Amino acid sequence: MSDAWSQQIRSHLERHLGRIDRVFAGDPSQGTADVLHVRPVNSRPYHTLVTAGMSRTEMQVPPDANAPHRLELMMTLPEGWNPSDEQSQWPIRLLQSLSKLPRERKGWLGWGHTVPNGDPPQPLAPQTELCGVIIAPSLLVPVAFYELSIDGERVAFYAAIPLYREELELHAREGMAQLLERLLHKDINDVVYLKRKNVAKKKRFGLF
Repeated sequence: MSDAWSQQIRSHLERHLGRIDRVFAGDPSQGTADVLHVRPVNSRPYHTLVTAGMSRTEMQVPPDANAPHRLELMMTLPEGWNPSDEQSQWPIRLLQSLSKLPRERKGWLGWGHTVPNGDPPQPLAPQTELCGVIIAPSLLVPVAFYELSIDGERVAFYAAIPLYREELELHAREGMAQLLERLLHKDINDVVYLKRKNVAKKKRFGLF
């Protein structure tokens, strides 16, 4: 996209996170957003993916919810992630799938919302048991990146953080605070590691 709305998102991203290396084009007919890719640098040794266009659709946020009505999503990948490998491009497809939810469902995504990958939840990729995401602010970006004003409209940037099935169930059962407490206790942030520790899985005891 080359219009003014998209350009402001691109400028915001480059101002705070780094130069855009590549654009993975969305499909306007399907309502999917472009995904912008920032490569790792010494000061920020991660790949960063950010949608550009999801915020065009104003979400149907309930009147009593203090939440932004326009949203872009991001994911942070380890330095070794290969964006040119077809099998490794699932985060791009995931972001594009999430980007059309507000328009498809006439609903909204906000801080603490979870989105399972199907019902029952299926793994996001063959190499992992992560099977859904939670929407929350990234812990790895400057605070100034969290929001952008475009034509007087407030656009928020949240991370889509992959979760295990047990973590999705913990969130549903005990709420966002309990899940976040466990993640932070294990120093788990929004960098996507396919084999990271499952903070909700029960330990097994007994003799082996």
